Amino acid sequence: MSGPDPDVARRAVVRDSLGVAIATGAYGVSFGAVAVTSGLDVAQACALSLLVFTGASQFALVGVLAAGGSPWAGAASACLLGTRNTLYGLRLAPLLGWRGWRRAAAAHVVIDESTAMAWGRSTPALARTGFLVTGVGIFALWNAATLLGALAGSSVADPEALGLDAAVAAAFLALLWPRVDSPAARVVAVLAAAVALGAVPLTPAGVPVLLAGGVALLSGLLAPRGTGAD
Repeated sequence: MSGPDPDVARRAVVRDSLGVAIATGAYGVSFGAVAVTSGLDVAQACALSLLVFTGASQFALVGVLAAGGSPWAGAASACLLGTRNTLYGLRLAPLLGWRGWRRAAAAHVVIDESTAMAWGRSTPALARTGFLVTGVGIFALWNAATLLGALAGSSVADPEALGLDAAVAAAFLALLWPRVDSPAARVVAVLAAAVALGAVPLTPAGVPVLLAGGVALLSGLLAPRGTGAD
């Protein structure tokens, strides 16, 4: 018996990856709108999406600014949430097999979605296809959507009248919720939220996010490592 048709497999990966890219890229509108209502201008909002390009970290930064925290606290929160992308890169490097400038360029689109669409493929070629279509697709759509959202947000005279001041938390939760897909992840999420809520009246803006991220980081370090496939 012959194996599965490579062209059919590739088309399936492209189809699935484009679906993920379109669904995720649309969140950039929310980021652009809440970024400008948090004190950034359109150029700064677009620069964040272009240069940082990791949604959770971007929402964490503007969330701290919206709460009155300092840019340093916001940047620290963003960096803490972004450390997971480094771990993704360590797993993806041998799978994708790129070297030199290709590896450096690919590092910029290492995010949750591109990692998920690359991992577990039957061949390196399909892994690269899933990674590139998802990562590059989200990058393009996220930046375009950020610009649209920032322009729309900057044209609103009173953002609070439309409830955009609450959009940071709502968009962040929408981005985070699909990742909370196991009992262990839900326990960590509840603990992190409890720590953050308890710290709100006691610490400056931005620190509760750091403490919540510390809970997640500590749980990852203490979690038992599997010894084999399930």
